[in-house]
This record gives sequence, structure tokens and C-alpha cells, in this order.
Amino acid sequence: MTQATNSMLTGCFTALATPFDTTGAIDTDAFAKLVEWQIAEGIHGLVPVGSTGEAATMSLEERLTVVKLCVERAGGRVPVIAGAGGNDTRVAIETSKAMGSTGATHLLHVSPMYSKPPQRGILAHFRAVADASPLPIVVYNVPGRTASNIEAETTLALAEHKNIVAVKEASGNPAQISEIIRHAPKDFSVLSGDDAITLGVIAAGGQGVVSVVSNVAPRPMADLCRRALEGNMEAARALHLQLHALMGTAFCESNPIPVKAALAMMGRVKNQLRLPLVPMDSKHDAKLRASLVEAGALAK
Repeated sequence: MTQATNSMLTGCFTALATPFDTTGAIDTDAFAKLVEWQIAEGIHGLVPVGSTGEAATMSLEERLTVVKLCVERAGGRVPVIAGAGGNDTRVAIETSKAMGSTGATHLLHVSPMYSKPPQRGILAHFRAVADASPLPIVVYNVPGRTASNIEAETTLALAEHKNIVAVKEASGNPAQISEIIRHAPKDFSVLSGDDAITLGVIAAGGQGVVSVVSNVAPRPMADLCRRALEGNMEAARALHLQLHALMGTAFCESNPIPVKAALAMMGRVKNQLRLPLVPMDSKHDAKLRASLVEAGALAK
């Protein structure tokens, strides 16, 4: 289910965590191993330097380094959707142009945060970015972080732009997501931005998920999407239930705090975050570990 650049985005795309060492620098060795493991486990695509990747506390140079390493390790086997968004349209355009030289296949652009533009401002922002971007754009709607929702009508208007190819929908509003699916162009991908509703989004006609949980459970999340897209809902439902507890504990504190703790429990990264994010409260350790075991991501 791997795609070329001009194909629809379909399946499970991991919103990659960025490993840091004890000094706070990017742990390139751990990141390279994480990418290789993700692909070996059957993931359909990779999304570096987004919210889960702590891009908000990384310099542009650091983000470019991570994306280039991701592209190098992926070796064309899966799409690489690089985070490039921001609330200043001019900076978002500059970032998009810089990311164009990394080898990424797509760019992920979050709706402008903090400024809270009206829908016509959101439209103008994304159209300006898409007009200037050297790569296809995935729109990211996450009202919980941006404080504004991209309404279905706005997303559908953006879907008509030749350089906007998908939406990562994390509004948590099934009616809104279904409305987008109902009217979207046939070549436009609707991806869940919430692990817990992935099965429902695909059942409604969506194409997959940009997943946090797949950082630690890539194979079952990829298989969940694969089975659901094939129409084998019984198998997909079983995987959803297997992952259900992890889908909750992965968000017991702000993302990516729990997923970094989980990856550390698995020995894949150090439990290092950049301020203002801090390591997970130890009161969640037992529950997180139990959910990893239930998901098949960690031995008992």
C-alpha cells in the first residue's frame, strides 16, 4: 500500500517522535533506527517534525536535518510528509520552500494557531501556501491545539486546489469528517488525526490515519488500516480493541509526553523532551506499561 508522490495517501502514517539525547540534541542514531523499524513493521508513511516530533521547539535547521535523515532512511519505500506549518503565512511559505530540497514527498501544514483567523483567513492562508509550495500539501485540522476549527466547507474548498491533496482531520467531530468524505474529490485523502476514531473514519470512507500510537505499535496500527480498507471489518475491529487501551494512555498527558515514555520503556529512545514539555508523571507508568503489553508492543 506504498504510494508514489502523485498517488493518494492511503493507510497508516506515523507522526514520528523526535529522539533527543541527554544534552537535548537530536539523537540521529535513535531516529534512524526508529525509521527503519517503522518501515520494517509495515507502516505506510512517515510524518516527521510535526506536533509529535516537537517541531515547535526545533530550529528550521534541525527540522531540515531530521526530514533529510528520514528521507534518506526511507529510501523511497514510503511517502515522507514533512511538517512545515506555522501561524505566519510568509514563514510557512519560506519553510515549505526549504523543505522542498529535503526529498520529502508531501508537506503537512497545520491551520494557523493563536491568531484564530476566520474561515476566509484560513482559506487565504492555505491557498497562498499551496500556490508557493514545491510539494503537495496535507491540511491539518486540530482545533485542540490551534483554537480554531477548519469547517467542512472550508476543507472542501481547499480540496479543489491542485496542490492540496489530503486533510489530517483531528477535530474529533464525526459529522464534520463524514461531510468532508461525502463531498471530497475522488483523489483527495481524508485521514483521521485521532487514533481512536481511525476505524470509524475508514468505515465512513476515509483513507487512513496519521497516527501517534503507531510510534510504538506500527504493525497492528498498519494492519488495522489495511484490514479496514480491504473491507475486513471483523479483523480491523479486533485490532482496534487490542489497541484501545493504548489509544487512551498515549494521551494521558499532552502528546508526545506519553509516547516518548512508551518508546523509552521499549528501549528505543531516551525519555528526553524539550521544555516546556516534561517527562510523564510516574503515576501513569503502570497503566502505560500495561497498555503496551496488551497492544503487543511490550513483553510482560
